[in-house]
Amino acid sequence: MSITAYTVNDLDGKEVELSNYAGRPVLIVNTASKCGLAPQFKDLEELYETYKDRGFVVLGFPCNQFMNQEPLEGGEIAELCQVNYDVSFPLFGKINVNGEETHPLYQYLKKETRSGLIKWNFTKFLVNAEGEPVKHYAPTTNPSKISKDLEKLL
Repeated sequence: MSITAYTVNDLDGKEVELSNYAGRPVLIVNTASKCGLAPQFKDLEELYETYKDRGFVVLGFPCNQFMNQEPLEGGEIAELCQVNYDVSFPLFGKINVNGEETHPLYQYLKKETRSGLIKWNFTKFLVNAEGEPVKHYAPTTNPSKISKDLEKLL
């Protein structure tokens, strides 16, 4: 099993197969534009820009499960992230990361990394080129700290 078996929706609600990212290391992050950690969008973009030419990609999944910190929808999310943080990495439609309606992708990520309940926005999962989760990072882990682990996957 790998992340490539899953389908998600983009910000416009169109289905996207994660098999499009096969063969690439990926960082999956649950995001929220109104969160105190939202400045990490800038750090995530810097990480993406540094390594994208080597195949790396960041995938952002907005989530409104933590104190309603993602009240925006679709294009509003994209616009805010682009204008405020110059985000160019892919953002997807809102998902749940906990509870009965947890998206299957997050069920898989949590199971494989034995991370249990997602505690807050900006929890990060590093996935290798085979689509297997290799590490889980706390919300407060700055994306720049992931470079060392990412280098091993490139």
